[in-house]
Amino acid sequence: MSPSSSPLFWRDQRMPHVELRKISDARQVCYAPHSHVHWSLGAVTAGRSTFRYRDTTYQISAGDLVMMNPHWVHACNPIENQPWAYLMLYVDTAWLSNLRYQLGLLDAPDWQDIATAVLTQPALFAAYCDMASCLLDERLAIDDKQAVLTDYLSSLMQALAQAPPAALPEASSTLEQVAVYLRNNCTADISLESLCQQSGYSAGHLIRAFKQHYGLTPHAYLINQRIQMGQQALKQGQPIVEAALSAGFNDQPHFQRTFKLLVAATPNQYRYPLLNQ
Repeated sequence: MSPSSSPLFWRDQRMPHVELRKISDARQVCYAPHSHVHWSLGAVTAGRSTFRYRDTTYQISAGDLVMMNPHWVHACNPIENQPWAYLMLYVDTAWLSNLRYQLGLLDAPDWQDIATAVLTQPALFAAYCDMASCLLDERLAIDDKQAVLTDYLSSLMQALAQAPPAALPEASSTLEQVAVYLRNNCTADISLESLCQQSGYSAGHLIRAFKQHYGLTPHAYLINQRIQMGQQALKQGQPIVEAALSAGFNDQPHFQRTFKLLVAATPNQYRYPLLNQ
């Protein structure tokens, strides 16, 4: 992987509710379908790529903003080795929910999925790039970075609120219970049989229904949750081997291979900003 294709992660312990990723050459950056616990907001800064979001595939290009709700499966990948570049912002859902509530956009400070997936609006795109530059600027005070981030997301949330409401897919209570159980117990060895007993579904029906709604099989969903836990451990400064074990992996090599597949970065690349502070 060339230096320009290596991911750059920005985060600051004084702003734990946000993280920024920058890729200057994403031709070699490929993701398996995955999801995040955060709300994600990306900007294509050069070229074009494909954006798979749940059951829909979008062709996105420079100037587009893309949005991903927490736990919604997605993947952005290059088109026939064509160059492209992007910025990706990961925002804590509780923090963003409270911001939307304070703006009068929600009746309660609880997360509500956002219907928009792709937005092409030059002013909001340019402001996103300015906001990202501020976060990456080592000379800028943390209070100024916080103000720029809050101002930008406030403007974006108000703009999105003007869009007509869309009917967003909801899981059945049974499937949601299975998903919550997997998220809360992801480090345990959970068998498909136990999930069938819990849900009352046959193995085949559970796998099909779960994948249809969440975009992943129950096992893949479990692995995805483990990687998210591993990311959190790395953020907190744990050595890679400890992060692997605490996330439920039996060994470091398995963790590293899976991490690279879902995060499109090595564990060491991901933890580097913390070590550099």
